[in-house]
Amino acid sequence: MKFKSWTAGIAVLTLATAPVFAEDSLAQWSYDQMVTPAGCDDGYDCGNGVGCGSGCGGGGLLSGMGGGLLEGFSLADTLGVSAFDVGGWTQFGYHDSLTPQSAARGDLGSFNDLPGDLNLHQQYFFLGKQADGSKGFDLGFRADFMYGTDAQKTQAFGNPAGSFDEGFDNGVYGWAIPQLYGEVAMGDFSVIIGKFYTLVGYEAVTAPSNFFYSRALTSFNSEPFTHTGVLTTYTGFEGITLYNGWTAGWDSGFDSVASGSNYLGGFSVGLSDSITMTYINTYGNFGAISQGENDDYSHSIVFDVNLRNDLNYVFQTDYKRVGGPVRDEDISINQYLFYSYNDIIRLGSRIEWWRNDGVSNYEYTSGVNIQLLGNLVLRPEFRRDWTPATGFEQDMVACDAILTY
Repeated sequence: MKFKSWTAGIAVLTLATAPVFAEDSLAQWSYDQMVTPAGCDDGYDCGNGVGCGSGCGGGGLLSGMGGGLLEGFSLADTLGVSAFDVGGWTQFGYHDSLTPQSAARGDLGSFNDLPGDLNLHQQYFFLGKQADGSKGFDLGFRADFMYGTDAQKTQAFGNPAGSFDEGFDNGVYGWAIPQLYGEVAMGDFSVIIGKFYTLVGYEAVTAPSNFFYSRALTSFNSEPFTHTGVLTTYTGFEGITLYNGWTAGWDSGFDSVASGSNYLGGFSVGLSDSITMTYINTYGNFGAISQGENDDYSHSIVFDVNLRNDLNYVFQTDYKRVGGPVRDEDISINQYLFYSYNDIIRLGSRIEWWRNDGVSNYEYTSGVNIQLLGNLVLRPEFRRDWTPATGFEQDMVACDAILTY
């Protein structure tokens, strides 16, 4: 949930008939699951990982166009960097309507709040080195930088005004530093310290980590995007990964409003060869979202099911309860179905029920991912939102393109 939505939420709900509206999840669909360019290894990752610069050719409808120069482009190779992982992506998109819960152009009530224009959503760069504890003690780090219309929704809104990247704006565009952390690993245990993407939820801030161009209502309204703090990961049990940590509230950047302080943790477990369950919760003082309440709570439960090699089903349910001056309670159920027709065409659908303080909102999205080049994907989609209690109904047509390097 974004701070600018928290402050504007009551006004939007009372002044508009439209219904108000968080990263990079470990359980998410993940771009590299079904859209890995031909020739890339299993380490290719545009989400939490540090290996997005592909330099891989083939695998696209227009592969070989222009002599393969665009497909073969790698930021790391261009810069001559081999000691670290360097990469990024460029995302442009167009949508013809405001995405709920946005009620006015540029009001920051959703990611896609600038309809009718071709927008640069994410110009993204990262630099990092992943700590590898498999051979003993190792050190790593990660630094991510984003420019575009998505950046203002990804800044440290849990901070006092003007601190860290909060307010790095340029009209409707802006800058954000969503990740900046160090990492220590030894054996099956690792620790990251600093600012990092949340574990909560299924969808992510990073565009290549999602199948759809638009985000679920749950993702933007009921989940954080980032945290500052300490997070441990332990993989010593077969088929189970454990997460435990402390963070300075939600969406904070080396500071926090109202002394934010909360637990972040959970687990991911393989229930079978084809089913993975991930449970993540946060508990304590979320900071700006509740102005210092010490009994805030949220959880996200995700079941990821491979029905066949070409068919993937995801079930997600979230719950969030925060106190403070404006109490807020959300619950949701999201379902996804993805079908890989071939290496170039992938189909997806999402249906969502999101209830905020007793008002039920619904959303259905259907889309296609078209692999134009090994590192260029086109994502057209159709989305319908409706809220029976207010009579709100809306259809949206949207499309974006993501070039990774």
